Amino acid sequence: MLDAAVLASIADLELVSRVIVDGAVSGLHRSPFHGYSAEFTQYRHYRPGDDLKYVDWKLFARTDRVYTKQFRETTNLFCQIAVDVSASMSYAGRDRVSKFEYARMLAASLAHLISRQGDAVGIVTFADGLRSYMPSRTGQAHLRALLLTLARAEAVGETHAAAALERTIDLMRRRGLLVLISDLYDEHPDVERALKRAAGAGHEVVVFHTLTRDEIDLPFNGEVELADLESGRTRLSNVTMVRPAYREAVAEFLERWRTRCATYGIDYVRIVTDTPMDAALRGYLHRRAAGAVA
Repeated sequence: MLDAAVLASIADLELVSRVIVDGAVSGLHRSPFHGYSAEFTQYRHYRPGDDLKYVDWKLFARTDRVYTKQFRETTNLFCQIAVDVSASMSYAGRDRVSKFEYARMLAASLAHLISRQGDAVGIVTFADGLRSYMPSRTGQAHLRALLLTLARAEAVGETHAAAALERTIDLMRRRGLLVLISDLYDEHPDVERALKRAAGAGHEVVVFHTLTRDEIDLPFNGEVELADLESGRTRLSNVTMVRPAYREAVAEFLERWRTRCATYGIDYVRIVTDTPMDAALRGYLHRRAAGAVA
């Protein structure tokens, strides 16, 4: 049930995210996120029907009057999830599930988990610019609106991540968690500067580097026409001949991103779309709960 291709065929993103989260959090001994707390605000006279657990019995003993405590829920975690919806994310390969579908399910699952714990979560989608923005908020109504935004997203256009990330950081009014889900094919220096700025501002930053197995291994043989999904350019290549150089270039690409993130204390999580979604999420949550993330 938690195979990514099967989950991608389910139309209800809310159902999918709930299934993934229920599978992923099984076995976690404590919450990987902060949850919420209740802050005392004031007393008021007891009214019939008030929950007795909020009655201040010590105050009753001193005054012979029944008062209840009132609290304000305070959110400890503000999370903004930024999802790359450029055309390159639409590539699926032989796994049958595209990077875009996988990223959308991952974002929905994280949002479902964070919201379920009473924390605030928002969503940003971007490609050549900011496509959609929902601020970090709590509540089921907000979560459903967020999932609807993800469900309506489309993977089209070129990638220019820097401006979208800068704007997202500007919109984060307080320290929080910034989650970036992307294939990271945009290696413009401004992208690195934006991530550095987010970490320097005190935000916790997590990068989910999302790729297909085909992009890593180039498993095809013979003459193959390769197409750039964003520019439309095509190229005829003998894959058998270029595979060794291609794999070396991909290894260097992956190492560059790992090193960049490590330099700024950013948690770098590489995810391949043939990995069961619950396993990918569980691995990250276990590391986070154990304090093994930045």
